[in-house]
Amino acid sequence: MHLEIITPDKKLFEGEAKSLTVPGSEGSLGVLNNHAPMIASLKKGKVKVITASETKNFEIKGGVIEVLKNKVVVLAE
Repeated sequence: MHLEIITPDKKLFEGEAKSLTVPGSEGSLGVLNNHAPMIASLKKGKVKVITASETKNFEIKGGVIEVLKNKVVVLAE
């Protein structure tokens, strides 16, 4: 799936990811390939991105995630 993590200041990540874990406002959310369409709010916490070659972690203060047709956009604070 194609993933973009964007803050008001810059783009933190753009590329292909195998899986993604985000701190949803109602609990942790995991996203894999072919995930159902979704929009959810995010709370303060850690975004974990697993790519083919590495694992990356990003701290966010909140935001929104949109999942649609194997494209994921995280708008983070």
